[in-house]
Amino acid sequence: MEHEVFVPVPAERLREVLDDPARVARAVPGLQQDAGAEPVAGRLKIRVGSHSVTYRGAVRVSRRGDDAYAVEGEAEESRGSGSVKLSLRIALRAAEDGCTVVYDGTASADGRIKDFPADAVESAVTRLLNRFAEHLAAAATGADDGVPPPPPPPPSGQGTGTEAEGADPGLTEEPPASPERPSVFGADVPPSSLGPEAREDQEDQEDEEDIAEAAHARRTMIGRSAEEVDHAPPRGRYAPVPAPQTVTPPAPLRWAAPAAALAVASAIVAVRALRRRR
Repeated sequence: MEHEVFVPVPAERLREVLDDPARVARAVPGLQQDAGAEPVAGRLKIRVGSHSVTYRGAVRVSRRGDDAYAVEGEAEESRGSGSVKLSLRIALRAAEDGCTVVYDGTASADGRIKDFPADAVESAVTRLLNRFAEHLAAAATGADDGVPPPPPPPPSGQGTGTEAEGADPGLTEEPPASPERPSVFGADVPPSSLGPEAREDQEDQEDEEDIAEAAHARRTMIGRSAEEVDHAPPRGRYAPVPAPQTVTPPAPLRWAAPAAALAVASAIVAVRALRRRR
């Protein structure tokens, strides 16, 4: 494996970073350092295509006589039996307006990484080396250092600069503290106005209502199949409104009208028959 990356930082500044294992650990992209372990040790997640593999291991960086650095590392998969061994040489070559970081080395791996395409693995390794060189350059220029915390505020009643000099210490007073408003969350709950006998009667009444509801539910459920229960019409406020029923007269009144009509017709026939005889 051979790869080169240009960074706009002099080689001497990069050597200062590579000589400090703690700064090298901060330059490894995505490294989660283990507490109490070596400076360059912990967990590292590598993304290959649409997959990711997490390794746990350690890396040792040592300087050689030819101003190059030897990197030796071993790691194992955190969720698997695969492992990786790395032997890398880092050289810094002076260039205009910066230097070139030259990587040269070999690596062997087994486990999940062998199931991925070779071009995807090469792209992931190249991306990791590029980001490592960029982080080294940022560490050399101090861009990765945290912003220093702001100075603590002056004590109350004292100013800063000319305001402190012109202020009269005898006339400086602290603003009065605003009274705290009582919170309803911290108030004690008043005891109930009901006596012990009234509270017991109320609890007994609630228990009786619960028992009655449960008994009614059992009466309506017992003897009915699951299909009947599922298709039973709703009750209560959601029950359907029944259709209005027509009022039908009782049976005696229903036969009274035909009988009266028959009687009237018979009387008319009898009257006509009597008239003819006369």
